[in-house]
Amino acid sequence: MIGTLKSHTGVQLDEKILTIGFARRAAVYKQPELLFSDIDRLKWIAQHVGPLQILYSGKAHPRDQGGKETIQRTFAAAAALKGIIPIVYIENYDLEWGRVLTSGVDLWLNTPKPPEEASGTSGMKAALNGVPSLSILDGWWIEGCIEGVTGWAIGADGLADPKAEASSLYAKLDSTILPMFYGRPDDYGKIMRLCRALNGGFFNTQRMLSQYISDAYSADCWGHWPTRVDNITNRMALAS
Repeated sequence: MIGTLKSHTGVQLDEKILTIGFARRAAVYKQPELLFSDIDRLKWIAQHVGPLQILYSGKAHPRDQGGKETIQRTFAAAAALKGIIPIVYIENYDLEWGRVLTSGVDLWLNTPKPPEEASGTSGMKAALNGVPSLSILDGWWIEGCIEGVTGWAIGADGLADPKAEASSLYAKLDSTILPMFYGRPDDYGKIMRLCRALNGGFFNTQRMLSQYISDAYSADCWGHWPTRVDNITNRMALAS
C-alpha cells in the first residue's frame, strides 16, 4: 500500500506508524470529519501517546453539495494538522484503491450517523484482511463488534450524539489502541487475527447467499432468522 501510494501521489508514509483508513462515498451522514472534531486533542494524542498517519478517499455524488463540503473540511483539517499528523486524500477512489486500502492500513475507521448506515461493506473487506475496525455501532458493526476482540466501538449502540462519539473516538485512540499498537504489538496482532477469523469468516458472500436461500427463498423457513445475540455468542465462544 505504501509503495502504491508513493507511486501515485509522491507521498512517502512510514510503515512503522499506525495508519488509519477511511474510504467510502463522501456523504454528510457518514461524518468523515468526526475524527477532526477537536484538532487540539488529536494533536496532543499524536504528540504524547503515539504518532498517527491517516488515509482518506471517496467521491461525492456530483449533485451532493453536502458531500463535497465534507471533502473540503477534510482538506482543511489536513492543513491544520500539517507537520504533526500526515493526512493524504487519495483522488479517484475506485475498486482498486478500495482493495489496496482495506488490505494495507492498520485500523479501519467508520463514523456514520445512526441509524443511517445501510451495511458498511468496506469494514467487512478490511476484516477479511485482518484489519480491525474502530467504528460507530451502526450497520454491520452492531453485529460484528466484539469489543477488544474484533475491534472497538465508538459511542453507544443506536445513539446519535456527535460530541459523545468524538469523545469516545479520542478515548479509544488515547487509552487503548495506540498504547497497544506501540507498547503491546503482539496483542494488537492477536486482535488482527481474531478479526479475520471471526468477522472475515462470517461476513462474506457465501454466508450472505446461504442466508438469503434459507431465510428468504425457502418456503418452509420463514421466521427462522438467526438472531444478533446468537451470532455474537457463537463468535465469542470461538474467540475464547
